[in-house]
Amino acid sequence: MSANDLKNSPLQGRHEVLGAKMADFGGWLMPIEYAGGGVLAEHKAVRDGVGIFDVSHLGKVSVTGAGASYFINSVLSNDIGRIEPGSAQYTLCCDDSSGGVVDDLILYLNGPDDVFLVPNAANSAEVVRRMNAVVPAGVTITDQHEQYGVIAVQGPSSAELLRELGLPTDMDYMAFVPATYSGAELTVCRTGYTGELGYELVVDWDSSELLWDALLERGSGLGARACGLGARDTLRTEMGYPLHGQDLSLQITPNQARSGWAVGWQKPAFWGREPLSAERAAKAARLLWGLESTDRGIPRPHMQVIGAADTPVGEVTSGTFSPTLRKGIGLALIDRASGLGEGDEVRVDVRGRTSVMRIVKPPFVPSHVR
Repeated sequence: MSANDLKNSPLQGRHEVLGAKMADFGGWLMPIEYAGGGVLAEHKAVRDGVGIFDVSHLGKVSVTGAGASYFINSVLSNDIGRIEPGSAQYTLCCDDSSGGVVDDLILYLNGPDDVFLVPNAANSAEVVRRMNAVVPAGVTITDQHEQYGVIAVQGPSSAELLRELGLPTDMDYMAFVPATYSGAELTVCRTGYTGELGYELVVDWDSSELLWDALLERGSGLGARACGLGARDTLRTEMGYPLHGQDLSLQITPNQARSGWAVGWQKPAFWGREPLSAERAAKAARLLWGLESTDRGIPRPHMQVIGAADTPVGEVTSGTFSPTLRKGIGLALIDRASGLGEGDEVRVDVRGRTSVMRIVKPPFVPSHVR
C-alpha cells in the first residue's frame, strides 16, 4: 500500500512540522519517531517525565440501544458486570470456533445502553463486521473511526501536565470522565500502554490539533516530548504487554498468551467460550514467557528458541532493545512439554548466531500505572 492510499491522522500536519518518520500502521500513516531525539529519547521522556503520543489510528466504535452492554457482554471475553459506568475495561474479541484472538480492545462503559469500543486500527472493521452479523434488534453499531482523535499522555509528570490545562486527573486506574478544553469536548481516561501513570484523551477530530498544541506548549517546562509508535513499542515490551498480530492472534489464544485474566470464565456466553474452556482445562500446549538477553543478542519476532540438545522449544513473538535495561528483551511462546520455566536459560538463533537468554516473567521493569 502506497502512502497515498493510507489514512491520515487529524494531526498529520503537526507530525510533518516536527519532522516525524512515518510508516503504515493498520492502514494509517503514523509517526514512528521524531527528529531531534528518536526512539531512545522518546522512551526516556516517558519513563522520566512525560511523552505525548498520537494514537488516533485506533478504532472507535459506538454500541448503543436497549441492552447494548448485555450484547457486548455476550460476545466479548471480559465480564462487564465487574465494572460500573464510568469505567473502562480491557477485553478480547475471540473467534467462536477456535478461541483465537480477533482483537484485543478497550471498552468504555457509559451505561447499560451505551458502550464505546476502542479496537486496534487493523482489526476495527473486522470486529464491527462480526458484531453486525449477530447484533440484536434495537442495538446499533456505529463505526466512528474518523470522528475522534486519540492522544495519549504518559509518564510520571502526565497528571501535572493535564492539570496545567485544567483537565481532570484524580480518577482511579481505568476510570474515565468527560471534560472540556477551550470549548472542545473530550473524554479523559486513566489508561495507557506504557506501564507509567498516564491518560488517553478522546477528542473530536477537528479539535485534535488544538489539544495537541496545548499539551506540547504547556508541557515544555516539564520536558514533554512528542513520541512516536517506535517508543510505544519499546515501552509496552518492557511491560510485557501483548501486541495483537504478534503476541495475540487468531493462532494464539488468551490461555497461551496469559491473558485469561481478561476472560469472564463464569459468564454463560462469549465468543470462544467452549474451545477456550476446553484448552484451559487441558492446559495450553504453549505459554508466553519473557526473554532477557545475557549477551548482546536482541530477539526479534519469528526467531527460533532452542532448548537442551538443540531441540526447538518455541518462537519469539516480540523482541527489542530495552532502553531502560540496555539489553535485548522479548516475548516468546514456549512449549509447555519442554518443562522450561522462569530462570531457565535458552538459546535464540539471532540471524545465524546463537544468543543465550534467560526466561523471565514480565514486566521487565517496574510498572507505575496505579
